[in-house]
Amino acid sequence: MTIKRLRVKHEKTFEERLAEEAVRFRELAAQAPHGVERERHLRRARQAEAASHINEWLKSPGLQPPKHIEEQGSLATLLTRKGQHRPV
Repeated sequence: MTIKRLRVKHEKTFEERLAEEAVRFRELAAQAPHGVERERHLRRARQAEAASHINEWLKSPGLQPPKHIEEQGSLATLLTRKGQHRPV
């Protein structure tokens, strides 16, 4: 028996959906009286914002390996060449 996953085609990007969720929870928090429910909405808004930042960080080129390693091959290749043991 094969289980098929339902595919959902989103009309908005992941970032847009996270931003909308954060705004929605902030609005709910503004309407809620002080207490547990309000704090729960604020926490969900912060989580959506954090998820958005993490997603941006993961998608960014960030730190890349030095060019000399890319040009010469993989790190394993560099370490196994005859007589060329470089500290990493």
